[in-house]
Amino acid sequence: MPDKRTERIALRATEADKSLIYRAAEACDLNVSEYAVSRLVADARRVLADRSVFRLDEAAWAEWEAINDRPARDLPGLRAFMARPSAFRD
Repeated sequence: MPDKRTERIALRATEADKSLIYRAAEACDLNVSEYAVSRLVADARRVLADRSVFRLDEAAWAEWEAINDRPARDLPGLRAFMARPSAFRD
């Protein structure tokens, strides 16, 4: 059984935005709550996925793997920086 919707989200919109949202909900044969929640959840998943999931096609994946398989470069400046005492140590 799907979760029962018990939480309320209040938001403010312009009259034009409200009218547009109501028309879109009607066009999708949904009530405004169903429409708004479905669109907000879909967009929230997309936004958060961009921060934790990377989808690559075959060519991009092969390129990613080739980059990760290269041997590490020696970076003398980074090596010297990392050898310095931390400013955050007691």
